[in-house]
Amino acid sequence: MPICIECKHPVKTLWTEYSRAHGQSGGRGIRLSVCRNCGRFCDKYVEHDYVIIFIDLVLIKPQVYRHILHNMLMREGDRFDPSIIRLGVLLLLFDVYLTWEGIEKQAPPAIFPGGSNLGSMAQRPILVQYLFFLILSISSTLALHLSIRFLACSPYSPLSALQVMPRYTRPNSVSTALFVSSYARLFPILLVIWKHDVPAAARSPLRWAVVANNVEGLRILLDCKYYIAFILVVSGAVSRWATGRIILIGAGLGDVDPISDSSVAADGKALWDLFTMTIGWAGRLARG
Repeated sequence: MPICIECKHPVKTLWTEYSRAHGQSGGRGIRLSVCRNCGRFCDKYVEHDYVIIFIDLVLIKPQVYRHILHNMLMREGDRFDPSIIRLGVLLLLFDVYLTWEGIEKQAPPAIFPGGSNLGSMAQRPILVQYLFFLILSISSTLALHLSIRFLACSPYSPLSALQVMPRYTRPNSVSTALFVSSYARLFPILLVIWKHDVPAAARSPLRWAVVANNVEGLRILLDCKYYIAFILVVSGAVSRWATGRIILIGAGLGDVDPISDSSVAADGKALWDLFTMTIGWAGRLARG
């Protein structure tokens, strides 16, 4: 059932569709529904252009997340919307490229025999190398989603057992929230076009944006506190990092770690930086 994006109150419809006068001006139009609980439009984004929606998504406005997650992409039977499947595939392909590029640029080639940071993997056909990084990215992404889905949706979740948060019954919606809130991972497409030898500090805002959006997306979907969403994101990042490390060690690449805008290590650092920055701001506000 759709909800009012302002007060989260369930509503029957977001708009009323009507027919215009017949003739040359004939056509169809919509009239936005007004929420009986708060008196505002139930979902103003129904009439907004995708550009406006994207801008508000970048600004991390809760209303636009409610519009996307509850009113736009929520499907009966907890099915994935086709657009989310396409977005997930796109994010995965970008992660393959960035992980591959990050390992190759991590250190001087001399540290491994064969003249590459990929070691013996560099001697294999390019298709085999691509399949390896594809498996690495798929496994890491699955670890991220499954760990968060377990904590949020499983009856055996410790968060549910300790009554920290009620169990959420739509695990595919959790994955949808993670995919949507990870849109900033697509920004490094510019790295394919322009030279990108920039310091790590210059990439930190992008990492913070991904982390902040992940936390906000889960918080809005699950209707939970910020610290619970933060715990979920941290748990997912740890699971993703551990899975990636296991695969790299098994492939003889245990001494390297993908350093890129999509790496789990970068996500972990961004989480810590965001946490310490928030604590610092809170301290200054308390003193002021």
